[in-house]
Amino acid sequence: MPIAHLQESKRVFTVPKILCIGRNYAEHAKEMKAAIPTAPVFFLKPPSAIIHSGESIIIPSISTDVHHEVEMTVLIGSGGKNISRDKALDYVAGYGIGLDMTLRDIQAEAKKQGLPWTLAKGFDTSAPISDFVPARSITNPNDVRVELKVNGSARQSSSTSNFLFRVEDVIVYLSQFITLEEGDIVFTGTPEGVAQVFSGDKLEARLLSNDGSTLASIAVGVR
Repeated sequence: MPIAHLQESKRVFTVPKILCIGRNYAEHAKEMKAAIPTAPVFFLKPPSAIIHSGESIIIPSISTDVHHEVEMTVLIGSGGKNISRDKALDYVAGYGIGLDMTLRDIQAEAKKQGLPWTLAKGFDTSAPISDFVPARSITNPNDVRVELKVNGSARQSSSTSNFLFRVEDVIVYLSQFITLEEGDIVFTGTPEGVAQVFSGDKLEARLLSNDGSTLASIAVGVR
């Protein structure tokens, strides 16, 4: 089973599922020419999509337009259903950085036909994740920075203070409909700046505190 690592404690979590929030930054919704949602929009990736730092994203032969989407990730530390807002962050074991890799051409065609686009989001290697920094290390997860460099050049950079739906609101919403389990990972949405990647590219993503120190990072290749 795919796993997630929690820094410092050396604890290893088995990942039951990955829940991804879409359109959680207004500027990303605009660049995709999509409506700004009034409630969290989410979809699932299988745990088999996970890779770790030093591994490679493998572009499936069916796609010629693969995009990066950098996101803060949330590791659920204890399971729950119908979680209350004031307790929501107590269910978090740690925070990290991840990439929601997307077959944009496959997704666009599926949307055009009114079909599900699981393939565009859930293919093998589509969920690179970092190790997770313990939740206690971050005072406010709704005020940290995410950034992505491709081949050393800045590509995406924003603050989680720009979230449309804060981490606790996402946990509350998801847990109404899908029971959260220990080891679940939540991708919290990507800011503007998504773009195509190519074989040979090197992607470096970081979760940063406001003073610029690195909290979590991942480096992966593309092939």
